[in-house]
Amino acid sequence: MSWPISSNNARLDLLHFSCKAALMNNVVEIPMWMLVAGGLLAAIGILDRLLMPSVRWYLRRRLNRVIDRLNDRLQLSIQPFKLTRRKIMIDRLTHDPKVMDAIMAHAKSENMPQEVVAKIAERYAREIVPAFSAPTYFGFAVRASRFISKSLYRVRLGYIDDEALKNVDPESTVIFVINHRSNMDYILVTSLVAERAALSYAVGEWARVWPLQQLIRAMGGYFIRRKSRNQLYRKVLARYVQLATEGGVTQAIFPEGGLSRDGTLGEPKLGLLSYILGDFDPETSRNIVFVPVGLNYDRVLEDRVLTSVNINDRRKFRFQPGAFLSYVTHQLWLRVRGRFYRNGYACVSFGRPISLTDYMALHPPAKMPEIIESLGSVLMTRIGQVVPVLPVSLISTVLMQADGPLTMEEIKSEAQRIWQDLSARDIYSHIPHSDEDYAVEVGLRMLTLRHVATETGGRFAVNPAQSVIVQYYANAIIQHFKADLLETSVK
Repeated sequence: MSWPISSNNARLDLLHFSCKAALMNNVVEIPMWMLVAGGLLAAIGILDRLLMPSVRWYLRRRLNRVIDRLNDRLQLSIQPFKLTRRKIMIDRLTHDPKVMDAIMAHAKSENMPQEVVAKIAERYAREIVPAFSAPTYFGFAVRASRFISKSLYRVRLGYIDDEALKNVDPESTVIFVINHRSNMDYILVTSLVAERAALSYAVGEWARVWPLQQLIRAMGGYFIRRKSRNQLYRKVLARYVQLATEGGVTQAIFPEGGLSRDGTLGEPKLGLLSYILGDFDPETSRNIVFVPVGLNYDRVLEDRVLTSVNINDRRKFRFQPGAFLSYVTHQLWLRVRGRFYRNGYACVSFGRPISLTDYMALHPPAKMPEIIESLGSVLMTRIGQVVPVLPVSLISTVLMQADGPLTMEEIKSEAQRIWQDLSARDIYSHIPHSDEDYAVEVGLRMLTLRHVATETGGRFAVNPAQSVIVQYYANAIIQHFKADLLETSVK
């Protein structure tokens, strides 16, 4: 027996009504955690859609006011490029025409899908591009760098051609080129340049550890793989450096590429310099001004680590959080016990700026590789000329040149002769309290307290077991005594 179609529809309607009534009469229970979570998500959604845009606008306006006040105070203002949001900068770098060409070339040579190679390029861009924060840089980093520098050293400003620095065109891109003695270099130079500019450092892979990595990015630093031969990576890095340079970002680079292991100035590594000059056109590009910076320490914190490794050994130095915390704890414990002494003097000198436009005008019609090579050599020479002479370096030089143990009077006599010679050639020496006898005593005390120099019967000599340390400090100023570096003119 079959029901008519109309009867079937009636039965379905009745069944639907019965189920609906049953549901209305039952209580649906929801766990409290789910109710709370739902309420929080709803509140977040309301805040994101209604309140957060106003909060972002308010904070952005306050930040712009802070930056305007900083630019009024700084000699080299913070350029808009440096303030670009990191995500926008990553997209801009990844889609740069030259990077896109490199992506296609890499995809073809490696037989890889172009989309996959584009993702790799984006990963490189995320690794390189910083996330500059003016409050972090000037509110925390500068204050911290000053506190750390002054806690560890007696910080002094050496030679500086202030008039030449003031006359640098503010529309130029200024790049400080620095000799690399210690990882303290970043902190020391930042503390001394803070009144003039916000520096963007090129930092090696050693610093890519938490939380140092995040702090360096917030300070405007960018990370580089110094030994990478990957052409795609090199192109992404080169384009970022070129965009930053064209955008007027004030930078600081270490041409040696790494810490000096024997104390001498190393040969310039031309990678970053070639990136900086890669797109430069004297007619149309923003001018680039290089400022040579020479720094020296009475004690380099890493001296024993550096000198304990063979000079030809290419092993990388890595940041070790455990060793760093152990050192900090030990120093704090010495402070608590009243037995902490600072590590002597740390001094920084600034040389005469070199305008790239003027330099290229003196070398027509040289090709760019030739200009890069000659400029690298000139920059290292200029850096060497402004490295300040400190007590420990001077006394180390006297002891290493001596044929045997010397009395205090003999050391003072030889030190005075060297000071006079250096002064005649306008080479800066830091003499504490303008007292040469006191400077000699300071240098000797630093060396004898560390047992790298010994005193026997009123005579001082190098400890044979520690001669490599004494030579390391003497090498810091050895360039001042080389005949081929006595001329200060740039040819």
